[in-house]
Amino acid sequence: MELRTVGRSGLQVSRTGLGTMTWGRDTDEYEARDQFALFLDAGGTVFDTADVYARGAAEELLGTLVAESGVREDVVLVTKAGGRRTSERRFDASRRHLLAALDGSLQRLGTDYVDLWLVHGWDDVTPVEETLATLDHAVATGRARYVGVSNYRPWQLARAATLAGPSAPLVANEVEYSLLARADEADARAAAQAVGAGLLAWSPIGRGVLTGKYRHGTPADSRGASPHLGGFVGEYLTAEHRRVVDAVCTAAEGLGVAPMDVAVAWVRDRPGVSSVLLGSRTAAQLRGALRAEELALPDEIRAALDEVSAPA
Repeated sequence: MELRTVGRSGLQVSRTGLGTMTWGRDTDEYEARDQFALFLDAGGTVFDTADVYARGAAEELLGTLVAESGVREDVVLVTKAGGRRTSERRFDASRRHLLAALDGSLQRLGTDYVDLWLVHGWDDVTPVEETLATLDHAVATGRARYVGVSNYRPWQLARAATLAGPSAPLVANEVEYSLLARADEADARAAAQAVGAGLLAWSPIGRGVLTGKYRHGTPADSRGASPHLGGFVGEYLTAEHRRVVDAVCTAAEGLGVAPMDVAVAWVRDRPGVSSVLLGSRTAAQLRGALRAEELALPDEIRAALDEVSAPA
């Protein structure tokens, strides 16, 4: 699997990464083990997680698998901190919260450091200078090799990166990016390029909708039917998004591949993208998604998808 650098840093990651949001909740230990082995066999290196995924169970499971396999030096562990599952405040990027979260992540992952530590989202309460000083401290103390952010709007990334010190620059912004999520695409890419950050694209298959499996209803075993993720998927089950899904399915049929392959390949090869993060629930789904590694979209198909999915 091709390796890419993250922004203007020296950190290299596989151009396809494995997300673990469902591990420990919708994905049990046995499926996670199969995914882990399958991804490593395919040449993947980057594993993406967060302290709030399954209330820490995802990190714990990932740490166990890394330790058992003895591959710590061969993989890139990415985790996030700052997320809060409360209605009154979604993100807490204060020094107190972030450092406590980092220590908890290191313990669950069974490691002394993470390769890339991200602030999970913008905090309107905490001064950004405090957040950036905390990231600098994490790097200075060896608990994080690189730092970045997640879900930052373009202006938020630009402001934070401008204020960040040279010892802990922001090397990445992890954002939702797919044919169904292009509203901030131009600005997100421009901001990331300007500050030297790479984009890590989560949900490249549009929360599962770009697989085409929701075209005739919601399968009982899908995320759309899950009590945790039903509303999350439902945002993309609209007539407007259906046009894009139909175009992806038509392209896939013409190429003799799965719609998922087309969706992943489109995001993976967008300028500025360092890695696309696959969040498969099962090993079978991951195996299908990894087929996209063999696909390079023809220019005419890419242009057609660009047009049909262009933001209003």
